[in-house]
Amino acid sequence: MTQDQPRVRALVVDDATVIRESMPALMPGIDFVGQYSRVETLLEDRPVADVVVLDLHLVNSTQPSARQGVAAVRMLVDAGYRVCVYSQEERRFVLAAGATGIVSKSAPTAEAQEAFVDAAAGRVVVPQAIIGLIEVLVRRKSLTILSQRQRQVLAGRARGLTYAELSTQLYLSESTLRGYWRDLTTNVSTHLQQTTPAEIERALGLGPGDLLEFWPESPARPR
Repeated sequence: MTQDQPRVRALVVDDATVIRESMPALMPGIDFVGQYSRVETLLEDRPVADVVVLDLHLVNSTQPSARQGVAAVRMLVDAGYRVCVYSQEERRFVLAAGATGIVSKSAPTAEAQEAFVDAAAGRVVVPQAIIGLIEVLVRRKSLTILSQRQRQVLAGRARGLTYAELSTQLYLSESTLRGYWRDLTTNVSTHLQQTTPAEIERALGLGPGDLLEFWPESPARPR
């Protein structure tokens, strides 16, 4: 983020008080304008922000009925928020619920801050653990929307190659490769949101219903 760009405004939803209260100090490059322990309270307030940093696990003894997981992502997305999941569990299919990104709580603080800024700008953030899964979907012809160049970039990223290493192999600039990756992740996110659990189950060789926990019913919308 340059000095000419406005600072990112973020909301935090996490049931751990220490995480909610420590993030402004740990990530000074972001303005944290609201802290919540549950999604329902945030949606009652409807604060303005560029991104919601969301933990997947919000149920505890003090809030047993809190909406969490994919259902929480969908509630926020339906309300018009960009969501970046921030969790120890990199649940593989939150992009299908409309999340803009996924960041592990084990990631370095500077890396997590950069990812939240990217998500606030609408850039899809995909961790390494999920890149391999995307490649499997491509190889099994569940994802057929990628160009040949995008497939080459995906294959390299799935094997842990840096943009500098890919640049040497593909004879393309790093900025060009980042552009391919940005378009690729956007296409994949859109595809997952339009694909049924059954279609992905068949592509991955899973049994019928294995993915149901990742696609709970969306909360009823007011009429």
